[in-house]
Formats: sequence, structure tokens, C-alpha cells
Amino acid sequence: MSRENYIAWLRGRTEPWDLVIIGGGATGVGTALDAASRGLDVVLLEQSDFGKGTSSRSTKLVHGGVRYLQQGNITLVRDALRERSLLRNNAPHLVHDMPFLIPCRNLWQRFFYGVGLKVYDLLATRKSFGKSHGVSGGQAVRQVPTIRRELLSSGVIYHDGQFDDARLLINMAQTAHEQGATLLNYFAVTGLTKNAKGKISGVVAEDRETSEAFEIAARCVVNAAGPFCDAVRRLDDQDCERMVAASQGVHIVLPRSFFPGDTALIVPKTSDGRVLFMIPWHDHTLVGTTDTSIPTATLEPTAQEDEIQFLLDTTAEYLNQAPTRADVLSVFVGIRPLVKGDKSARTASLSRDHVIRASDSGLLTITGGKWTTVRKMSEDCVDRVIEATGLTAQPCPTKELHLHGYLQRPEDSPRGYYGSDLAELQLLESETPELSVPLHEGLTLHGSDVVWAVRQESARTVEDVLARRARSLFLNAPAAVEVAPKVAELMAAELGQDAAWCEDQVSQFNATAKHYLIDHS
Repeated sequence: MSRENYIAWLRGRTEPWDLVIIGGGATGVGTALDAASRGLDVVLLEQSDFGKGTSSRSTKLVHGGVRYLQQGNITLVRDALRERSLLRNNAPHLVHDMPFLIPCRNLWQRFFYGVGLKVYDLLATRKSFGKSHGVSGGQAVRQVPTIRRELLSSGVIYHDGQFDDARLLINMAQTAHEQGATLLNYFAVTGLTKNAKGKISGVVAEDRETSEAFEIAARCVVNAAGPFCDAVRRLDDQDCERMVAASQGVHIVLPRSFFPGDTALIVPKTSDGRVLFMIPWHDHTLVGTTDTSIPTATLEPTAQEDEIQFLLDTTAEYLNQAPTRADVLSVFVGIRPLVKGDKSARTASLSRDHVIRASDSGLLTITGGKWTTVRKMSEDCVDRVIEATGLTAQPCPTKELHLHGYLQRPEDSPRGYYGSDLAELQLLESETPELSVPLHEGLTLHGSDVVWAVRQESARTVEDVLARRARSLFLNAPAAVEVAPKVAELMAAELGQDAAWCEDQVSQFNATAKHYLIDHS
């Protein structure tokens, strides 16, 4: 994915694109992948980096959604379970089966959750994940060794999927590129163009690195800007009514010692009525999430103090060792674009189903949904594009389209998420041995990871590497801050930048990292 080549193609383009997509998160990249795989001519424009917003800040689950089953949303759960299996089939290097324990205090809870999860199994129908079953209190403790024994008399085990969201997004973007799509990060849409009849005919965009302006003609424009979709809609109609309500979910990351097993823990109902997960992820412990309504979405949201304390307090209720603020290695916040559909004040009750809406001028906006169902969302969106434009396209192939990096049996190692690319990464290290040296004792990051991210994964900034190509900022924010100058030097050599660029990059990264660091006082 060469940014320079993409921009050269844009400059030389004389024909309208079939499709311009605004937004480089899961929905936008998924739609670009679907459209390109059907033979459409597509360009995607992202104002920041791919996955900068919501798509890199999930709870790392590919799941049907136990909470939605409790709400009676059978259709959403069934569709998500179907997509869960497709995603695992197409990206086994990133999506894997994970057992979850629901602790039960009495026989009634074990019966209640056991029956519900049998329904969950039935809805999955012959899919490639394990089946639910009951366990005794002793068996539950063996599965989750640090759980407080007095909290449970027994438990129920069920299975769902776990993944690395940002890595999956990068592999989807690479697959879209291989299918013929053009994808540009740091390329902001600043306006929409319309023809004499008032119909949208393209976009006005700016290269954020050079400030060069472009006018890009298209037969259809899709707004896939997630929590920012209303801002794009206002470029079309300044007086449009808000389509989404923003809610933020906070996660904290703890050392693996707090949760050393390979079975995740689910608290089915916290004090605020949400589901809370404690999950092993990249040899750390991920705890989340909260649900807090916010007035507007921002690219770098900040956790509120009471949200962090809620996660610490709830974790302390269930584990033998109570975590403190000093134990938190990182805190990150994701914003959910929840479709407004009722008068409820609680964002947790708004819709997670996706919605596709066409404006009078022809702008197609797709929003809502969740990571697990992004393939189906993208398919539905491209179907609407074809219907609206009359474009000729091939049938959707993405149910069986292996994503970049596909490897049936990935290496069981800290960098197994590279899948088939790992062999090329190791070749790079053998050719340049100094790149094989770890950059920080608290991270799995090597010099080769940085060089690879620049050469093969469109990384443009230190944050791109440390937050979304490697997950260092999400796993250990202090260590990420310490290693940032080394990463900047390696990137500068690849990008032809100087010492001033390195200094500026480190300064920008440190400002961003403040949102992930926790005040231990």
C-alpha cells in the first residue's frame, strides 16, 4: 500500500470513481474491500490513521453478544454468530476460540445461564466454536485461578471469539488493496460537490501531510465515519438531525499476574447494568467496559476518573488480589456510534444494529453495528450502492475471501498475528540482524516491526506504529513513551525525514499518550 503511488493515481485521474468512501475504520475499510472484490473502482479517504477511532478500541471480542440474547434480540445474535465463524475462517491468524466463565452463586443462576447459553449454542448451529457446559466450583477455580472462591458455588463455561481489532483492520485494508482499492490515510474530506440537480457528484479533500487539495469525482459517496458521521452529513445538509448518540467505553490493562489463566471471565451484570469482561490479551489482562453518554465524539477521548475507579472496584470484587491505580499499565477509550431510535437516556439501550440511510442528494450513510458483523454491514452497503447507481458488479465473494496474512495454523508466538507475513518479517531480520533486537524489555516490539509497518502497512507516524501496528500503547503506555524516540529514528530512515521530524513526532506521541497513562496519585 504505497501512499505516494495512490496520490499519483489521484492526480492523474480523469474519470469519476465508482465509489468514494469517507472513513477508514472497520465499516469503511470493510466496504472498500467488498466493493473492490466485486470489481468496483473505489477510493477510501481517512482523515487520520486507519482505525484511529473506535475500531482499534474495542473489547477485542468477536461474539454474538450474550447481553443482546438477554435483551431478546435473537436476530442480531444469530447473525453475529454466523459472522463470527466466517471471520475466524477467513482470518485464523487473528481470530481464535476463547472459553469464558460465568461465575454462579447458586443453582438457580447456573440453571438460568446454562439454559440461555444452550440457546446461544443452538443459534450458532454447527459453527466452529466450543459448546457451553456447567462446571463445579473447584473446576471454575482451576479455569480462573485468581477468582475469589467464596463468590461462586459453580459456573458455566461458554465459548466466543477473540481477536486483535487494529491488526484485523490493517489486514482488511491490505486485502482491499490487493483487490484493487485505493486507500489513503491522513486524507481529510472537507466538502461535498453537487451537480446542477443538487445530487452529490464527489468530494473535496486535502492531503493532511502536504495541504494539497483534491476534487474527486464519484458516482456514489458513502459516509462511513462512525461516531463522526453526523459531521459528514452536515457537509451535505447543515440542518440535518443527529443520527447517532455517542457513548464511550473505557478499558484498563493490567499485568498478566492478575489473571494468569487462558479462560476469560464475564460478569453478566455489574452495578450499572452492563456486562464486564476480564480477558487475557497479548500476555496482559484486559478489563472492560463502561457505558457513559458523551455530548460529542473526539478522536482522542479521555477516561473519566469514576469510570476507571468503577473498573478497578468491580475487578477487586472478583479477584483475590485487588488491583490499584499503580497496577494499571494503560487505559483506553472507545466511542460507540449508537443509532438513535428511542427516547431512552441510557445509551446501552440504543441500537447496535447497523443502519444505511440515503439523503435527498444521494449521500449514503452507514453507521451502528459492531466489529463482528462488519462483513455483512459492508455487503449490505455495497448492495445499496449498486441499487442507487445502477453499476454493474460481481456477486459478493467475502464470505469465503481469505484476508491478507491468512494462515491456517499460525505460529504460537507473541508475533503470530502476522500470519503468513511473519516469514517475510523474519527474512527481513536475517538480512538486517540489528532489526531483530527488541526495542524495550517491557514490549515485544522489534526494529523489524517498525520498518515493516512503514514499508507494508502505511504507517506514517510514531503513533501509527505504537498504537495500531504494534499494540504497545494499549498494552504498556509508559514503555511506549520510553521507546518512542527509537521508533521515530527508525521511521525517519525509512521515510527520508530529519531530526526535527523525529523530535516533533515524539512530542506529538507524548501528548497522545497522556490519554492512556493513569495518574497513580
